[in-house]
Amino acid sequence: MSHSIFITFLFIAIATATTAAKEYFVGNHVGWRIPPPNETEIYTIWASRRRFYIGDTLRFRYSASSVVQVDKYGFYHCDSTHPISFSVDGNTVVKLDKVGTVYFISGNSERCSKGQRMIVNVNNVRHYPPAAQPPRNQYYSLAPSPSQGYGSGSGAGAGAGALLDSGSAVLASASVMALVVALAGLGLCLVEG
Repeated sequence: MSHSIFITFLFIAIATATTAAKEYFVGNHVGWRIPPPNETEIYTIWASRRRFYIGDTLRFRYSASSVVQVDKYGFYHCDSTHPISFSVDGNTVVKLDKVGTVYFISGNSERCSKGQRMIVNVNNVRHYPPAAQPPRNQYYSLAPSPSQGYGSGSGAGAGAGALLDSGSAVLASASVMALVVALAGLGLCLVEG
């Protein structure tokens, strides 16, 4: 009897840990804004350096703009006349709920044409064991962007380098909950055994 309870708790813990979603802050501390002229692809590059999965969320922080989800045509033509979604609240959260490519632009076509747009590719599910974390390079956040250079003194460091981060804000409650459930199951097994 106690063995089956432990197996049930262990299964719940594994299922909870493997489905833990992440929240990503678009542009990190810089937020959603017009990028510098020499870094117009910065948001798409930012997104390409991450793996997004169903259930993850994107948080856009901005003050003088909007976030518009559009189709492929709307993205490449900076056309927000037929939006999938449109937000102007300054702190927009978008849940990634289907596999595929998602396109975001500023609702202002001039801002969009200056680079305030992003392509996100959403994958199906995470495929790593619950005890392991996804592979991560500890030096990732320290790597300069191509425009930063070394010792140029041009002040370019506030651009792409400011958008690099050490990962995303992990919603750790699912992992903590999984650990608590697994330990509770083990405790029940030991007490009844």
